[in-house]
Amino acid sequence: MGVSGFVVQLLNGLAGASSLFLVAAGLSLIFGVTRIVNFAHGSFYMVGIYVAYTLVDRLGGAGGPVGFWGALVLAAVAVGVLGALVEATLLRRIYRAPELFQLLATFALVLVIKDGVLWLWGPEELLGPRAPGLKGSVEILGRQFPAYDLFLIVVGPVVLGLLWLLLTRTRWGTLVRAATQDREMVSALGVNQAWLFTAVFALGALLAGLGGALQLPREPANLEMDLATIGAAFVVVVVGGMGSIPGAYVAALLIAEIKAVCIWLGVVEIGGVAVSSSKLTLVVEFLVMAVVLVVRPWGLLGRPQAPARYLGGAEAPLRRAGRGGGLAVALIAAALAALPWLAAGAPYALVLAIDLLIAALFAVSLHFIMGPGGMHSFGHAAYFGLGAYGAALAVRAAGLPMEAALLAAPLAAAAGALVFGWFAVRLSGVYLAMLTLAFAQIAWAVTYQWDSLTGGSNGLTGVWPADWLADRRAYYGLTLVLAGAGILLLRRVLFSPFGYALRAGRDAPVRADAIGIDVRQLQWAAFVVAGAAAGLAGGLYAFSKGSISPETLSVGRSVDGLVMVLLGGVQTLAGPVVGAVTFTWLHDTVARSTDYWRALLGGIILLLVLLFPQGIAGAAQQLGRWFAGRGGRHAVAAGGARPHPGPLPGVEGVDGLGRTGL
Repeated sequence: MGVSGFVVQLLNGLAGASSLFLVAAGLSLIFGVTRIVNFAHGSFYMVGIYVAYTLVDRLGGAGGPVGFWGALVLAAVAVGVLGALVEATLLRRIYRAPELFQLLATFALVLVIKDGVLWLWGPEELLGPRAPGLKGSVEILGRQFPAYDLFLIVVGPVVLGLLWLLLTRTRWGTLVRAATQDREMVSALGVNQAWLFTAVFALGALLAGLGGALQLPREPANLEMDLATIGAAFVVVVVGGMGSIPGAYVAALLIAEIKAVCIWLGVVEIGGVAVSSSKLTLVVEFLVMAVVLVVRPWGLLGRPQAPARYLGGAEAPLRRAGRGGGLAVALIAAALAALPWLAAGAPYALVLAIDLLIAALFAVSLHFIMGPGGMHSFGHAAYFGLGAYGAALAVRAAGLPMEAALLAAPLAAAAGALVFGWFAVRLSGVYLAMLTLAFAQIAWAVTYQWDSLTGGSNGLTGVWPADWLADRRAYYGLTLVLAGAGILLLRRVLFSPFGYALRAGRDAPVRADAIGIDVRQLQWAAFVVAGAAAGLAGGLYAFSKGSISPETLSVGRSVDGLVMVLLGGVQTLAGPVVGAVTFTWLHDTVARSTDYWRALLGGIILLLVLLFPQGIAGAAQQLGRWFAGRGGRHAVAAGGARPHPGPLPGVEGVDGLGRTGL
């Protein structure tokens, strides 16, 4: 813990900050102008280092240092071209879709790009050569420091300066800054918005590719770089301020230096207890983000986003299922109850059915706060994982029977939602989503590192059902009853006074407050209810697998939940169930049929997003209304009574004659 070690760690932090800034700057540019939360930005970073590896191999030997550095630049340009193609062919078609559907499309791109890289370069890690002219080290206070890292320290401020000149001294930069504030007005003034968006997206992808290419001499290229990078980049963008390039640099410096200090401190004693501060590096950026979002929601150098004039499709009111819907639910329930006998010769069918039921309950719990509540959560897996660990620890540590442990699962998750939700409901939009992500990552880090209680990275094993549930058919029956009861209970809550008040707070918070509805308290209560339901799903999952690991709280699990809800449709009650069944079945089927299952799954999701922007259940509902309308018109043509005109599309409470209904 000497001074020289402290200085070297600070320099390491500066080098890491420069690399992180390049990725975050591109992500901030893209979000500021297009309003797309680009989940595939980490994939551009990964492609950059892989392309650099190939180009350096081809050009480095022939051209010497010029070939090496030229290969890095060409790799960044190639990624920029890839970004322009992605924007022009895919994202341009969904700019008017709700933001979360854009997120779903970029998540599908992550799957496609990952398998594309796997097909081109293989699964092995690829380590590039050291940079010509910067292979050695320099002595700093008696310690050796890599010369290449000193170069990276300089790169960050240079790129920041070049971006500042581009955005403040050129007409294109003026248009970009104007679009960041009001993109609809820029379009109204005659600017070709499509080409502006393409150029911004290409520049953002180029910066991500450059960040990846510059890492070639420092770390090996691998297939896990995309998700690891995008998480850190999101944190930097949110902490610095959405759309603020200087804010991204300040946030990258702050987070990198805090990590460096944690590594320098090593093991410290606090009150006689040895604490490894280096373990905080897994979660320190999310702690910083949580604090910043609570104190200053728009970031260190950001400012509140101007509301967009176009927010996607109007939110459709939730409606009770008619007689036909009730009959369909009864038939599905009867088929599920008879499944153990129908699938007597296919034991795996029950395993898959249990997974489908658990996924459905998890997705419905997320939809409860996303759809009627209007609160978008990127960290809902926290409650799923807390429920799973609550049940497992109740059996393993407390010695409770399995039945009591299942009761502990929703209670543990509800307790976590009670704490996290108190902070989350004070924010809205993307800031609320990012705060939920921060809390989920904090919970994941605790379970990952608390070896004595949670088993650390190995998790907990030996979590089996009671003897009377040892038969898979019996456990399937229990899962069917509990998952079905949870889904029906959440549905009933939505049509209670609580549910109607929750939707009123979503649609018109000022009016809801004026008539005496405490919107924040309602949303907080909704968080607790949704968390308890997700915790029940987690408890069922733990006993169905016999073990539990930190993966249940990971970002990937939260993203899976988002995909399920969006794939089925946010604006329908059946949407999360349809999405959960579709996604889980596709994931299982595709993964067993090909080595490149991610690309196939991602392609299917992209196709569904483009064809059904309201989700599968939403599209089916619209199709049913269309057929019903045609049936009504045919009845009139045949001499029947003319039906009363229904509400105008997207206008609730106003009939087709312009009268306002009470």
